[in-house]
This record gives sequence, structure tokens and C-alpha cells, in this order.
Amino acid sequence: RRQIGGRETMSMGEATDFGALGDLGGLEESTPAQKFFDHLAMRYVIAKDATAPHVKERWLASLVLFLIYSVRVYTINGWYIVTYGLGIYILNLGIGFLSPASDPAADGSVLPTTEQDEFKPFVRKLPEFKFWHSVTRGIVTAFGMTFFSFFNIPVFWPILVCYFFALFIMTMRRQIQHMIKHNYVPITMGKPKFNGKDDN
Repeated sequence: RRQIGGRETMSMGEATDFGALGDLGGLEESTPAQKFFDHLAMRYVIAKDATAPHVKERWLASLVLFLIYSVRVYTINGWYIVTYGLGIYILNLGIGFLSPASDPAADGSVLPTTEQDEFKPFVRKLPEFKFWHSVTRGIVTAFGMTFFSFFNIPVFWPILVCYFFALFIMTMRRQIQHMIKHNYVPITMGKPKFNGKDDN
């Protein structure tokens, strides 16, 4: 160190103690709680992605969860507004699952109608895996809400059932009309194979 004009300076060859500078200008270290939740979220994503190939098993597990939820709602005789909300939520997800990702009115026919048309597989607005994950998450959330009494809003449940089925019929009717108008079906059976000319 050298002293110039009453001030002490550091020579170029002398190392700087960055540890003594503190965390000024640096990234803050995550707290143990943040690290725990980040690790938990990462494990959840890994476990969720591992179930992607097992389509039947995933939906069977979701069906079992829904049956457990239904039995609980029946036994506790309440929380019908939660069940109604769950039904509307799943109905909206189903419309996204049955709808094409692109607008047929702007892009033309989603699927080919003749052998000369280019093959276009049906691309959903809401992919199957996201559809399943959202449905399952909704069931688990609704099941958890049944443990809190302030979600048990008094309501005459037959009216909710009638209203839900009326909404379901109107929504599906509109979706079917949309499918007929734009000439598509929400399923891809695989690329068609055309037989070539017989060598004989």
C-alpha cells in the first residue's frame, strides 16, 4: 500500500479481498426455505413428466381420485357449489381439448377431405397431457376445499345439476356444430396409407 495525499491506496499487484466487500452488487443467496421449495418443485416436475407415456394409468388414477371425491361429498352432504365449480372447470378444459389449436376459418380445413389433400394431423388447443394434469389438479383442489367449512355455501343442489346439464348440452351442441361447419374431427387415426400400383 502507498499513501498519496493523506489517502491510502492499493498497489496493482495486491489482491483485493472481495469477501470483505459483502454482497453489494452480487446475487442474494437463496434461503433454506426457498431451496427446499425449489427442490420440491423440481421433484414434482420430474415425477409428472415420468407419467407422460402412461396414458391409461394416468386417467385411471384420476378416475379413482374423482370417485373418492364423489364419495366424500356424498357422505358429508355438502360442498355442492365446489362440485359445480369443478364440473364447469372440467367442461371448459374439455372444450379446449376438443378444439383445434389453429382457427379453421383462417387456416382452412384442419384434416384432409380427399386423398389429394396434404395430411394434417389434428393439433389440439389443449394437449392431452395438460388436459389430464389440469383435471387431476382440479379434483385434488376441490377435495382439499371440502375440509374448510367456509366453502360450504348453502345451495339447492338440484338447480345446480339442471343448470350444469343445460350448460353442457348447449356447449357440446355448439362444439359439434363448429366441427361440422369446418369439417374436422378431434382425433387423428394416423397418416393414411394409399396402395401403389400392382407390379403384376
